Amino acid sequence: MAPELGRKRLELLKEALPNVSRVAVLWSTGNLTHPAQWRELEAAARVLGVQLHPLEVQNPNELDSIFAAMTRAGAEALITLADPVLWNHRTRVVELTAQRRLPAMFPEREFADAGGFMAYGPSVPDSFRRAAVYVDRILKGAKPGDLPVEQPTQIDLVINLKTAKALGITMPPTLLMRADEVIK
Repeated sequence: MAPELGRKRLELLKEALPNVSRVAVLWSTGNLTHPAQWRELEAAARVLGVQLHPLEVQNPNELDSIFAAMTRAGAEALITLADPVLWNHRTRVVELTAQRRLPAMFPEREFADAGGFMAYGPSVPDSFRRAAVYVDRILKGAKPGDLPVEQPTQIDLVINLKTAKALGITMPPTLLMRADEVIK
């Protein structure tokens, strides 16, 4: 859902890091939403003059070797695609970005809460609240097939200023003003 958010994530990352030219993109294999997300990122990369380096995770145990490959490839930053595998291992992903001093843009605020540099994406708590409305409707007799599919409506930009400082990054004031939350 919402593959166009990948474009916006790359734009925000480029705004925070204007000199970045090589960005690794981490995703897990088998996720059917990733081709659409990848196409959006590629289109944005062409416009922004950024070279993307895709890296696929088949097994969470591969994260250490994937991050080593990222370093060897000269990645200057990282974007992760929205994915349950990466979500479940977000603490480890954030730890690896910190170890390699790699600024990263994530699809959910929980990555920034765990110490990640930036996150831009749908609010997970808001999505849970919306799901509760659906459950309520179904329990009151609505047929699930008759209910509309909703796209996320609350999109949050979260900047972890503590991580930015640790990475030696001075955040543009205009970006900080647009943030829904700045973690200090």
